[in-house]
Amino acid sequence: MSKNKVVTFGEIMLRLTTPGYLRFNQASTLNATFGGGEANVAVSLANYGIPVDFVTRLPENDIADACIMDLKRYDVNTRNIVRGGERMGIYFLETGSVSRGSKVIYDRAHSAIAEIKPGMIDWDSVLEGAGWFHWTGITPAISQGAADVCLEAIQKANEKGIIVSCDLNYRKKLWNYGKTAGEVMPELVAGTDIVLGNEEDAAMVLGIHPEGVDVTKGHVEAAAYESVSRQIMTIYPRCKKVITTLRGSVSANHNSWAGVLWDGKKLYTSRQYEITHIVDRVGGGDSFMGGLIYGLLTYGDDDQKALDFAVAASCLKHTVYGDFNQVTVDEVEKLMGGDASGRVAR
Repeated sequence: MSKNKVVTFGEIMLRLTTPGYLRFNQASTLNATFGGGEANVAVSLANYGIPVDFVTRLPENDIADACIMDLKRYDVNTRNIVRGGERMGIYFLETGSVSRGSKVIYDRAHSAIAEIKPGMIDWDSVLEGAGWFHWTGITPAISQGAADVCLEAIQKANEKGIIVSCDLNYRKKLWNYGKTAGEVMPELVAGTDIVLGNEEDAAMVLGIHPEGVDVTKGHVEAAAYESVSRQIMTIYPRCKKVITTLRGSVSANHNSWAGVLWDGKKLYTSRQYEITHIVDRVGGGDSFMGGLIYGLLTYGDDDQKALDFAVAASCLKHTVYGDFNQVTVDEVEKLMGGDASGRVAR
């Protein structure tokens, strides 16, 4: 199997969304799809032609079977998903508009992956032939067992010389099993080669803040995050690249979007996109990570091009309904080249 095979690990959930911009108390129906940070990354990579395995734990029931079938549609390998437990996690989404932000309600307590234990996944077998392992800060936030299994995977990947990437992804609502992110995450980040996050993630997960910078709402200054990147690399010497997504929130429908990458010597900056009519911003960071992994695997040492691909890919994700970024390499590269016209392709 190709050394470019990527393995991602985390929870996938049933997503129930109010139609259009309806509030929860207005909706009489909910749209059902599936999504979750690491699964979203896997689908992006599969769309770009990268062989990818998504690993999780799901119960033996029809909803979980439907979820696996959905992943297979996108050519994601699901053979290493372990079965067991009582239920899939669910999240409810109310899409915001203008000055009203989106709202998420989680119903994922006692999900199959929340009750996972070390030894349930044969990481030696799963990671055989892989060149990359990806996890996010969502997984260790679910439960102590999920944190332990995530650490198991990272340590095995380190043993095998596999690149490890992480999206810090701080989720305040999830850290409720008696440990804080600051107590759990550092050991996992210590085994990670490539770290993605924003200023809130770095502050809440690692206790790291931009030095001498006032980060104001609706405006982000790329150079401000060089100090965060330097601090991460100093504390976590295994880390080779730190990437920051820069989102300026003008309204729920209008965001600016850009990114920076620090390789220890140089700060690479992307162009800034103005996304003025957002369709669905959920999964935006995951689509960035999927694009970044693709770019780093495909463009060799061209970190600028990898960053530009990631930002363009995630810009396009804001136009796609659902968690998954269903765009092609050609579409991303077209936007990278400056064509944002949205003309009909005939």
